[in-house]
Amino acid sequence: MFIKLWGILTNSFTETVRQPIYGVMLMVTTFALVMNVGLAGFTLEDDNKLLKDLGLSTLLVSGLFLSAFSAAGILSREIENKTVLTVVSKPVSRPLFLFGKFLGLSGALAIAFYLCGIVFLLTMRHKVMERASQSIDMPVIIFGLSAIALAVLMAAFCNYLYDMQFASTAVTLAVPLMSLAIILVALINPDWNMQRFGHDFIDGQLIGALLLVFAMILVLTAVAVATSTRLGQVMTLTVCTAVLLLGLVSDVMFGQYRDSIFAAKLAYWVSPNLAFLWITDALTQESRITVHYVGLAFGYAMFLVLAWLLIGVALFQKREVG
Repeated sequence: MFIKLWGILTNSFTETVRQPIYGVMLMVTTFALVMNVGLAGFTLEDDNKLLKDLGLSTLLVSGLFLSAFSAAGILSREIENKTVLTVVSKPVSRPLFLFGKFLGLSGALAIAFYLCGIVFLLTMRHKVMERASQSIDMPVIIFGLSAIALAVLMAAFCNYLYDMQFASTAVTLAVPLMSLAIILVALINPDWNMQRFGHDFIDGQLIGALLLVFAMILVLTAVAVATSTRLGQVMTLTVCTAVLLLGLVSDVMFGQYRDSIFAAKLAYWVSPNLAFLWITDALTQESRITVHYVGLAFGYAMFLVLAWLLIGVALFQKREVG
């Protein structure tokens, strides 16, 4: 069983990375994160708090689109083209097939989130230039741009000479290069002197927020996989967006009325409460986010993932694929 699961997982991972939307979303997200540095400079208070909020929001929206489009690409299209029949007609159960697809897709999204998360951390190190006296953080610019340029140029070189797939090669090269870039930036301050690792921009609060944003993306990925068993690309994105919006406002819409209105109480218990995972308000207000809370919230997200995958299995079991 594990060999079959691994085969489905690796195939789904490769398919996702090679989809054009994967590379496009990586480029768009990177560009948006960089542009946030300039956009955040129009507040009347601390611009860097807005930069943090904008960055986490960009990562979440990027994960929403990437999970919906990728799930539809690797599952819904296979069902419509009847190619899924070649797998499920073999001794591979439909639940195993669905879980393998989810794990492969989650792995590809984890790589995308990791790379975009590094770009976000680099922008947090650079900070908003609030005064004319501030200078550009050259280590961030040099190491960040060099890592991206090297990954793209080496991928183009491998594609031209060895006919290797450009997108997957660029992503593979970007992981170690961007990792090296963030390590060097964390060790070197803006004046090119050595410093304590990441003391000026990496902290546990921010890492915890990033982890919970990724947990939200995993929930949306499970929703996308479950929805893709029955619906196409546009409707999958619509359902994922609706689940995200409903999950973020369920406290406001249903929570305050749950003691007086039975329908509100039922809706509150049924709807996924994603507000537990969205802690940007706590970050901007400089409230303390404990490891215990992050662990509990992440565990809650994993239960939501399992619930949506079970819904997906139920929907896929009766789906005609032949």
